[in-house]
Amino acid sequence: MSDIFQGALERMVRRIDQTGLQLKGAFPHYADAKGDWTTTPDGDWTGGFWPGMCWLAAKATAGARYRRWALEWAERLRPRATSDTAFRGFLFYYSAVLGAVLFNDPAAREIALDGARHWARTYNPNAGCFPLGDAAEEAADVGQGEASVDTVQGAALLVWAAQAANEPALRELAVVHARRHVEFCVRDNGSVCQSASFDPLTGALRRRYTHKGLTDESTWARAQAWAILGYALMHQWTGERDFLDVALKCADWWIAHVPPSRVAYWDFDAPAGPDTEHDSSATAITAAALLKLAAALKDAQRRKEIRAAAEGTVRVLVEGYLDTRGILDRGCYSKRNNVATRNELIWGSYYLFEALCVLTGKLDAAKI
Repeated sequence: MSDIFQGALERMVRRIDQTGLQLKGAFPHYADAKGDWTTTPDGDWTGGFWPGMCWLAAKATAGARYRRWALEWAERLRPRATSDTAFRGFLFYYSAVLGAVLFNDPAAREIALDGARHWARTYNPNAGCFPLGDAAEEAADVGQGEASVDTVQGAALLVWAAQAANEPALRELAVVHARRHVEFCVRDNGSVCQSASFDPLTGALRRRYTHKGLTDESTWARAQAWAILGYALMHQWTGERDFLDVALKCADWWIAHVPPSRVAYWDFDAPAGPDTEHDSSATAITAAALLKLAAALKDAQRRKEIRAAAEGTVRVLVEGYLDTRGILDRGCYSKRNNVATRNELIWGSYYLFEALCVLTGKLDAAKI
């Protein structure tokens, strides 16, 4: 199996090479069947994943140009530190924290700290969380009274910053934010509701809903994946046991409900049929998260089970969804808006590449 993973990693490195030469100052967002990227000038919410892939490629291959690309694109994101969006967690964790952690890069450290400190200023103490913000990208429901499980992953940016700059208050904000989202988004059975509205003045929960899923009550695949990843990362960075428990609860639900193919449909409640879109990106996020959970578990049998689920998931993505060019296809960006429903998505590619770096021994799953 290691040969399969190594070959897949090499294909994805070639795709990184192609992408790096193709880009003209704008960030890759999603690509068509020919491999041509639709880009965003400021990175939207996905801008961190491209430099993140470059940091990983530099780690996996020792190629100097990947590190150069990573820092160049991280610098391009620096102005986003002041944008009013909770997705600064995605932007600055992947574009800059990876460089600080993997290479001790001083410029990456500075960029990451800038993003973390500006985001921290938007914390709402009444609600115990960071609102999505008025400029949260591509979301239909944004503002100072909206929350999303997608942002739990980003809280790891603040925990890293608390350690890197000896600013412990940042850690506390992150921990409270993540715990509040358990109340907001995690159902008792371990399934996940993507979003919540709350009163900005009192913090009271007003409603739960899934703004990108099949219905308000459905389980959108990427929300489930973001929860597994977010709480796995928060446990990894904080050591708090309750985050591991939440991540495992959500992971167990995924494993129990994903189709036998191991690749999720775009929404777990979508009627299954030959034309129903799968989401390779949600599946890749989950695979990377399962590897983190396996690394965190002390119980040998449980660790073996979760690791096997991760490896099996990566294998089906590699064998059925990663083409010879290193393109991970059939990611479903937004079924509700009919945008890029069977495409390569930059975040799906990032997480599959991260998982392959772990499975080929080039990256410790608990490192980033």
